[in-house]
Amino acid sequence: MVSSSHAASLYCALVFAALVLLSSSRKAQTLANGGGDTYTDVRGAQILERPCDEIYVVGEGETLHTIGTKCGDPFIVERNPHMHDPDDVFPGLVLKIAPSLRSGN
Repeated sequence: MVSSSHAASLYCALVFAALVLLSSSRKAQTLANGGGDTYTDVRGAQILERPCDEIYVVGEGETLHTIGTKCGDPFIVERNPHMHDPDDVFPGLVLKIAPSLRSGN
């Protein structure tokens, strides 16, 4: 007689094997059709369409003006009271961007 723990392990192994086979067959079918990874392609397009999140981390060489233009939010200073000097923008600074004013939505 098979114990319940052995039966559960066997069941998990079978489910895992089925998932691996299903995944590999989908990837093979996608490659055979000449396409890339559809999920990655769609997700990449969504990221390109939406350049800013509600929380924005300043990158190298960015200014409040370039961020405001990129994100469609001209009121960044007003939304970020932790900024004591609008000219003191540095990489890694975390800013709040207004979702209602962002471009790409």
